[in-house]
Amino acid sequence: MRASGRWGRRGSGGLAGVTEGIAIALIFTLAGLVKGVVGLGLPTIAMGLLGLWLPPLQAASLLLVPSIVTNMVQMAGPGLPGLLRQLAPMLAAVVLGTCAGWWAWGGLGGRLAGLGLGCMVVAYGLLGVSALRLSLSPRASARLAIPTGLVTGVITAGTGIFVIPLVPWLQASGLPRERLVQAMGVSLLVSALSLALVIGGSGHLGVAELGGSALALLPALLGQALGSMLRQRLNEALFRRCFFAALVLLGSHLVWQAWP
Repeated sequence: MRASGRWGRRGSGGLAGVTEGIAIALIFTLAGLVKGVVGLGLPTIAMGLLGLWLPPLQAASLLLVPSIVTNMVQMAGPGLPGLLRQLAPMLAAVVLGTCAGWWAWGGLGGRLAGLGLGCMVVAYGLLGVSALRLSLSPRASARLAIPTGLVTGVITAGTGIFVIPLVPWLQASGLPRERLVQAMGVSLLVSALSLALVIGGSGHLGVAELGGSALALLPALLGQALGSMLRQRLNEALFRRCFFAALVLLGSHLVWQAWP
C-alpha cells in the first residue's frame, strides 16, 4: 500500500485517503501525548505505528517536521549553550553516523529496514520495562560519547528511529532531570535534522513530503500539550510501564510482519 505525500490524496483520492489522514493524525496525537508525559517516544511510536502500513521511508518523511519542532520546544531553557558544548562530540558523531549509515544501508526502506525497525522498537520497549538504570562516570560517559553518536546515526539511517543507544547513554550520564529532558530534546533534534539531510539529499524529500509532514505537526503539538498537562495528574511510573509494554507488542508485530 503506497500513500501519497499529502493526506487525503491517494491516487484518485476519496474516502480511503481521508481515513488514512485521520489515522495519521491520531498516531501523531498519541505520539505527542507520550512525549509530553515522559519527554520522549514520539519517533518510536510514530515510526512503529506508521510502519504497520506505510513504507519506512515515507513514514520517516512524515516524522521529520513534528520531531524537529517538538524537540525545539523541549530543548528550550537556560543553560543551552553550555549543554551544546558538552554534547558537541556526540552530536557531530550522530551526523557522521547517519550519513555513513545511509550510504552503507543504501537508503532507508525494504524488508531489512522493516525488520530493523521492529527490533529497535522491541529493544527500546524491553529496556523501559526492565527499569534498568545504568550509571556512567563522567570519564566513561565522555569516552562513549562519539561511539554512541555514531551507532545512533547508523541505526537512524536504517530504521528512522533515533533513540538507541542515544537515550540510554544520556540517562546513564547522571544529568539532573530537567537537564536530561533538555539534553534529549537537543540530541533528538540533531538526529531528526540528520535524517532530513540524508533523505533530502537522496531526492526523497520534496514539497509533497514536507507538506504531509507539516500537516502532522499540529496533532503532534496538540498531543504534546495534553501530555504536559497530564504529567502532573498521572502516575508516571505506571504510564511508563504500560507505554514500554505496548512498544514490545508493537515491535514484535513489526518483526513478525517483516520476517522473511
